[in-house]
Amino acid sequence: MTDNILKQDEREYSPTELRVEFAVTARALRFYEARKLLSPRRRGLARIYSEQDRARLDFILRGKRYGFTLIEIKHMLDLYERDDGRSSYMQAVLPKMRSQLDDLRQQRDDLTDAIAGLTEACQSIAETLSQQPDAANERSTKVAKAY
Repeated sequence: MTDNILKQDEREYSPTELRVEFAVTARALRFYEARKLLSPRRRGLARIYSEQDRARLDFILRGKRYGFTLIEIKHMLDLYERDDGRSSYMQAVLPKMRSQLDDLRQQRDDLTDAIAGLTEACQSIAETLSQQPDAANERSTKVAKAY
């Protein structure tokens, strides 16, 4: 076809394109670059991100959402990019993912318990208040009668 059509793996992205697509700030992109999680090329002063950088950013953000630290995410990315058929990656990541899944399930259970307790406390307070005369109305009635 034509020479100016890039293959999918040769596609380039500007910082703005990645910021919009992933809803991140320019500062976040620079932060990930400083932590060696992303490595854009430079064209003058402009940063140019590759398809690999885009995929890494997607992985970073998913890893953060799942509760992994940036150090853990970097380690997983480094393992993924080894030239061993990704077996090192899978062997190292599977136990970490299972452990994180267990932690998230425990957090969910803890939140469920906290929500239930707080709901019960709110209901109890609301019930107690509904059985008492309205203190605010009593005060305003007394003030009105005083005038």
